[in-house]
Amino acid sequence: MHRAAKPFATLFAVAALAVTLAACNSGKNETNSKDIAATVNGKSITLKDVDQRVNQRANGQMAQMSPLQLAASRLQELESLIQQEVLFQRAEKEKLAPSEDDVTREINTRKQAGNLTEEEYQRQLRESGQTEQTLRESIRKEVAVQRLQEKVIANISISDREVEDAYNKNRQLFVNRRGVALAAIMADGRESGGEDDAKNPTEAKLKIDDIYQQLSGGSADFATIARQRSEDASAQVGGDIGVFDENQLKQLGFPEEEITRLFGETKIGGITKPVQFGDGRWAIFKLTARQLENQNQTLDEARPQIKEALLGQRRQLLTLA
Repeated sequence: MHRAAKPFATLFAVAALAVTLAACNSGKNETNSKDIAATVNGKSITLKDVDQRVNQRANGQMAQMSPLQLAASRLQELESLIQQEVLFQRAEKEKLAPSEDDVTREINTRKQAGNLTEEEYQRQLRESGQTEQTLRESIRKEVAVQRLQEKVIANISISDREVEDAYNKNRQLFVNRRGVALAAIMADGRESGGEDDAKNPTEAKLKIDDIYQQLSGGSADFATIARQRSEDASAQVGGDIGVFDENQLKQLGFPEEEITRLFGETKIGGITKPVQFGDGRWAIFKLTARQLENQNQTLDEARPQIKEALLGQRRQLLTLA
């Protein structure tokens, strides 16, 4: 029932590559060297590029960030831009870059997905600090990198022997830990997105009580209601939020008595009464599984996560090669 952390992630390779490129190539472009954050094979990444990404991530509130937050965000976005440029240049060499018509189609697809009028689209461009040209260039790189990754992934295979070797060498990592598996339905009350979303704390309480009444009748399916009404990203997967032990639930703000019930009297498939959290959100939880002791996973239990981890590792190595 448990999802153990992926033990073979190799994120450090990307960070190391980014720092090397930034350090070795800086100052080799026509752009004023004071404005260059890094160059990748002669292609400059400017401080303006970095700050534009930081401001987008901060929803236009970059000016409100502390010096420490700003420095950390700039470093993170610089590494991301360097990685993207490395992959984009490789995609270009393999003739995977999209045409101008491809970029136009992608923009139109995104407009339709967001139900944006042309006026709303232009307003969002202005608010994000982008122009039509910079957006098109950004999308061109995104699509090219995506095509490169899809090409790489299509050529990857993991053998049973590799999975077995990884399992035998790392058995201590594959443990079904003590905990409860939960699904959630959330009423936020802080932000309004969809038509059914609560617009304030009062509406959030009314909404969660209404959902609780639906579920208490016994005929409503929790996952279906979560997909239809939950104001949380987990709605897309029927409310599934994973596995938690007692300490994790305490850190999330669960009431002590509710934790005790989840690990004791609550039946599998049972739901909690509405629970309010410190930030004002309301939620109902469904207990989908419970395990009271740590247990070592069998090879068959560990196989999916080992395979996924090895695939992720292989994708990264092949993409950066």
